[in-house]
Amino acid sequence: MDKIKVIAVTGPTASGKTGLAIEIAKAFGGEVVSADSMQIYKGMDIATAKPTADEMQGIPHHLIDFVDTADTYSVAQYVEDSKRCISDISARGKVPVVAGGTGLYVDSLLSGIDFGFVPDNTEVRKQLKEQAEKEGSAVLFEKLKEIDPETASKLHENNEGRIIRALEVYYLTGETLTQQKIKSRQNGSDYDVLYICIEYLDRQKLYDRIEKRVDLMVRAGLLDEAKAYIDLADESTAKQAIGYKELKPYFYGEMTLDEALDNLKKETRHYAKRQLTWFRRHEERFCVYPDAQEDFIKIAKEKVGEFLEG
Repeated sequence: MDKIKVIAVTGPTASGKTGLAIEIAKAFGGEVVSADSMQIYKGMDIATAKPTADEMQGIPHHLIDFVDTADTYSVAQYVEDSKRCISDISARGKVPVVAGGTGLYVDSLLSGIDFGFVPDNTEVRKQLKEQAEKEGSAVLFEKLKEIDPETASKLHENNEGRIIRALEVYYLTGETLTQQKIKSRQNGSDYDVLYICIEYLDRQKLYDRIEKRVDLMVRAGLLDEAKAYIDLADESTAKQAIGYKELKPYFYGEMTLDEALDNLKKETRHYAKRQLTWFRRHEERFCVYPDAQEDFIKIAKEKVGEFLEG
C-alpha cells in the first residue's frame, strides 16, 4: 500500500508557518491540519495566534477551535484525530498540509508512534498530582530526568501534565516513555513526509517578529481574553498556553503591565528557542529563510512540487 504524501510546515512561533502552509495549500489543492497544542481550544484565539477566516483564505483548516478549555486533550488523542483528518483529505484527492509548532504533535503523528499501548490509571495520576501540589512539579521533573532523561530533555519543567504522564507510563509498565515509543515505531509511518522548516539566519529578526506579535495581540484584546482564562483548572492542558500565565501577576497586582508584557515576550523567545532545537533534529528537513530569501514561499512551493511529482 502506497504511503500518503504529507507536507509538514514547521518552525518557531511567529515565523510565518500559517501563511506558508496556506500558500502551499492554495497552490497544490491542499487542506491544513493544525499541529498546535493550544489552537485546539475554543475561545483562546488571540494568545494562540489562531488564524482568522480571512487569513485562511478559504483553505479548510482542521483541528482548530474544537476542544473545551476545561477538558484535557492528550497527544494520543491528537494522533487519532489527525490521522483521521489526513485519511479523509487524501481520500478526496487533496494534499494534507500539517502545520504547527508543537514538535511532539508533529513527530508523534508523522513518525508512526502507536499510542494504543499506553494505559491510563486515575489513581496513579492522582498520587503524582498530589505529590506535585505538596512538593512542587520540579521534584517530579528531577525524578523524570533520572528515569527517562530523553523525554525530560524535551519538556519544560513547568509542563506538569506531560511530566506526570511520562512518570505514569513508567510506573504502570516498567518501561520509560522513550522505550515505549521506540517499540511503537516498529511498524513505521503511514506517511511519506516532506518537512519544510522555517528558520531565520538572523535570530534577532525572529525575536523582533515575536515582540511585534505580542504588541499586536495586546491591541487586539489580549488582556480581556487573558482575564477569562488565567484561572483555568490544573487538570486542563489549556493552562499551559503562553500569554495567560505571564499576565496573571499583573492582574493580581504583583507587577506592572510593562513588566508582565516583557516577561511574556521573554518566555515566547525561550519557547521559540526550544522549538528550533526540536525541529533541527529532523536531518531530512528542507529549510527556508524569510530573512534571507525574498522568494522563500516560491522556493518552498518548488520543493513541494518536486516532492509530489516524485
